[in-house]
Amino acid sequence: MSTVEPSVVIDPTGKLNGRGAYLCDQPACWDRAVNQANLLDQALKTKLTPQERAALAASKPAFEEVREN
Repeated sequence: MSTVEPSVVIDPTGKLNGRGAYLCDQPACWDRAVNQANLLDQALKTKLTPQERAALAASKPAFEEVREN
């Protein structure tokens, strides 16, 4: 029996096996990575599927701007 796992997953621990790419926790970084077609493809040396891109977009961290009064 074999298990099929997605080729691209988000690993906040950085401990999963395989090639990785760092994305900062700013939403603009995630937007750029998801929307610029070849950016992550080149970094990960693979071709992301539309489903993988959607999963990344859905996992974008929320950013709350802290304002000092």
